[in-house]
Amino acid sequence: MRFNIFKNTFLLFVIVMISCAYKTKNEIITKNEPHYSIKNVEKDSSIAVGANQTENYLPLLEKKRVGIVANQTSVIFKKSLTGKNDFTHLVDSLLALNIDIKKVFSPEHGFRGRVDAGELVKDGIDTKTNLPLISLYGKNKKPTKAQLEGLDVVIFDIQDVGVRFYTYISTLHYIMEACAEQNIPVLILDRPNPNGHYIDGPTLKIENKSFLGMHPIPLVHGMTIGEYAQMINGEKWLKNGSQCKITVIPVKHYTHDRFYSLPIRPSPNLPNDQSIKLYPSLGLFEGTNINAGRGTEFQFQRFGAPFLNKDVFNFNYTPVSNFGAKYPKHKNTMCYGKDLKDEELNGVMTLKWVIEAYQNSTDTSKFFNTNNFTKHAGTDKLQQQIEAGLSEETIKATWKKDLDAFKLIRKKYLLYD
Repeated sequence: MRFNIFKNTFLLFVIVMISCAYKTKNEIITKNEPHYSIKNVEKDSSIAVGANQTENYLPLLEKKRVGIVANQTSVIFKKSLTGKNDFTHLVDSLLALNIDIKKVFSPEHGFRGRVDAGELVKDGIDTKTNLPLISLYGKNKKPTKAQLEGLDVVIFDIQDVGVRFYTYISTLHYIMEACAEQNIPVLILDRPNPNGHYIDGPTLKIENKSFLGMHPIPLVHGMTIGEYAQMINGEKWLKNGSQCKITVIPVKHYTHDRFYSLPIRPSPNLPNDQSIKLYPSLGLFEGTNINAGRGTEFQFQRFGAPFLNKDVFNFNYTPVSNFGAKYPKHKNTMCYGKDLKDEELNGVMTLKWVIEAYQNSTDTSKFFNTNNFTKHAGTDKLQQQIEAGLSEETIKATWKKDLDAFKLIRKKYLLYD
């Protein structure tokens, strides 16, 4: 008995010391995660994510039956004896501390983050921990009463990228709604938003609500998961205006105007900083018949299609089946388009590439997948504006009123400067 108490106390001490010492200035290495290599992050060395602050949330988990919404980004960073940085998964760390984890809920792309975009995630058992895995991207996107039964608290710890159609914030909504209905508190371990330094894009019109966008917010919302959870509650966006009891563990030393490079790939097709910066702009191609780099090693860093004018676009590539894209658009077919891997774009989303591609299609009837494009844009007006030949400047001017209104609402829920 005394040994167990000593063991648990020692483990707690080790993880707390790891949390306090966390820095990402040096080269970081991974173990057994070939697709999710961690890289050097020089511009955010003092940032400590919520998960690293174990001293602030372990007391909230003692003697509780815990569920966790997590994926490959749900890690505690640590410094090894060699001076290099490493990490442990949050689930593994909590189990080592004898926290009573009952089940793991997995979002789009799955618990280990290897499932293609849009592909259903199956229930199962995690082979490493033997914990039951409950999919929130399969038969149901909202946890059922039965799936939440026996839990005292649910942890939400997933890295977001701050774009409305990136589905983790929709998963957050459904977790909060289901937990509010069952009177289960949600503990949110916050992480920085790599696109958190600006707000841009069309605002979703509620008649276009889908899992690709559930709330009347701009395409780029400029909030962390913790801030966004507060907005969901405060604006009473949950069913019947209910509110979920949430506790947010904020990120230390983070501000919205500070650059943050993601240490771990947040999903299969966002491999690096460039793809994450371009994602708000190139993500609109998901609602068209244009390939946005899926099926290559430069996802969301290029675009192309067989029907784009090759006299205008002299760059070409051929998408193939690969990790994260078994069936990319125009698989095994030569695509003409543009290489954007060296494009400088920061603090803004642009329509110039969508407009350029549309205007230089040899057959514009093939361009839009109307229903899907409207879900991504959040409004049917954007497609109409592009088809009418309006300039980017003219289109963006129509967003200003909604963006200004959103900024006032957002201000009420910010946790960081």
